[in-house]
Amino acid sequence: MPLAVCTLEQYEQEYRDRHVVHGAVDYWAARKPAALAVINATRDTTLEWAALARISALLAAELVRRGFRKGDFLATSLPLLNEHILLEYACFRAGIIHVPLDLRLSPAEIVRSLSLVRAKGYATALPHDVQAECPFTEHVWDVAALQGLFQAALADTAPVELPHVEPGDGAQVIFTTGSTGRPKAALLTHRSITAQNLCLGSAFEFAESSVLINLPPSHVGCQAELLMSTFFHGGTAVTLEIFDPGKSLEAIEKYKVRLIGQIPAMFHMEWRHSEYSKRELGSLEIGVYGGQSVPRPFLDKLRSMAPRIATGLGLTEASGFCTYTEPCGDAAAAAASIGQAMPIYPMTIRQPMHQDGRAGDELPGGQIGHVCFKGPQTFAGYVADPDATRQAISTDGYLYTGDMGYLSEKGLHFAGRARFVIKPAGYQVFPGDVENHFAQLEDKVAACGVVGVAHPIWIEAIVAFVEKKPGAELTEAELRRHARSLTSYMRPLHYVIVEAGQLPLNRVAKIDNLKLKEMAEAEVEILKARGRWQSETTE
Repeated sequence: MPLAVCTLEQYEQEYRDRHVVHGAVDYWAARKPAALAVINATRDTTLEWAALARISALLAAELVRRGFRKGDFLATSLPLLNEHILLEYACFRAGIIHVPLDLRLSPAEIVRSLSLVRAKGYATALPHDVQAECPFTEHVWDVAALQGLFQAALADTAPVELPHVEPGDGAQVIFTTGSTGRPKAALLTHRSITAQNLCLGSAFEFAESSVLINLPPSHVGCQAELLMSTFFHGGTAVTLEIFDPGKSLEAIEKYKVRLIGQIPAMFHMEWRHSEYSKRELGSLEIGVYGGQSVPRPFLDKLRSMAPRIATGLGLTEASGFCTYTEPCGDAAAAAASIGQAMPIYPMTIRQPMHQDGRAGDELPGGQIGHVCFKGPQTFAGYVADPDATRQAISTDGYLYTGDMGYLSEKGLHFAGRARFVIKPAGYQVFPGDVENHFAQLEDKVAACGVVGVAHPIWIEAIVAFVEKKPGAELTEAELRRHARSLTSYMRPLHYVIVEAGQLPLNRVAKIDNLKLKEMAEAEVEILKARGRWQSETTE
């Protein structure tokens, strides 16, 4: 089936009643009130569309009665409970901005996050007491108090006038993962989320499907991509409160999940699980991966799990996915690019942003540059960080994603993060090109990450961290031999071989480039002390 095409005209005319996030709930509650919107696979509980609409509306009224106003922030440190979903949709109805936080944050990180958005409310399943350091947070609910909030909402059915919510209003803050810097509070709007919902669900065939949702609720992949796109298209969200590979496989079998979208690390954990070969996964039709590039063996394995596979580029600042490959059964076709953009949110490759804030000139096909988008999916900006916002969105409306790439007739080809381009002897080296080269040693190499470190002769030199597969034997000599097929300036100067599971990962299981950079610099200091850094060669 050819990739669906979504236009701005289609969004404005055919989906005008779903331009605010909670509009999708009301739309489907009116059409199939008794159908299931949510199946909580952790507890085997459900929410019908009518209940999701009714309870979230009552809860919105209760929040207004307690003093919340349009534009206030309400943060949550909760698993993906049914109550969490109801609370966030109550926020959307009342014009309150929902801020889901990672459950693994330290107390200091929680305080920083709450302080950044000046959260008026905070619902948490964690034991940390934050009120002393966050006096602006007027309402703090632990699990018991949250139950009290729900009971009060259900008991008081007196009508409350809710504020009018516009598509351009803020809906949710998603903190960036911090793989390229300190986490920032990205503000997504109702319009940016719902435009993405239309595109993602159309491209990957969400329409009235059962979709497994097992990503952390603090991640855009869980929220705007999977949960809200499923609701937008009238599907059933099969949720896990916390990711567990065995329970994910059980949920697919038990609830006949049709579509699964995960990051590669989650797929690997499921494939290695003892239950994988025992479960009946025949209901799966589409498997979607995102978050990082993968080697061909990964695609072949995914193809054996789901008949059709797909991917694309997704990022928080674009409210989720912004390129899409056609779901297909051909692993080679899936590997050909990271997809095409939709007409509603066109993509261009551009030169760096001008100093006056205007976007750089558009580059022709085949030429590497900054991957940019312009249109309704672009986020509103970083909360309380106008400088970072100016660096991300040009004055003429182009979102600079921070990714480098080029376009061909097959779509977008990723070259690396702009911030981590390495320049040995003045040449440009994109880390992904080097990492993918070593990933070809698929029997021995589990993962690879490369970074640049200052060098007295080459200005910058490449340090490669190579993670072995469990039980594999791998030597530096083998890596250097394999590197000979790379152009000379792309070859790492130094190699660090680490055991399985030892590469640093961020909270969404991507290689943590900042930590890797710190590790490389520490390694180089040791080499310098031994007089080896300047004398090492790439041979």
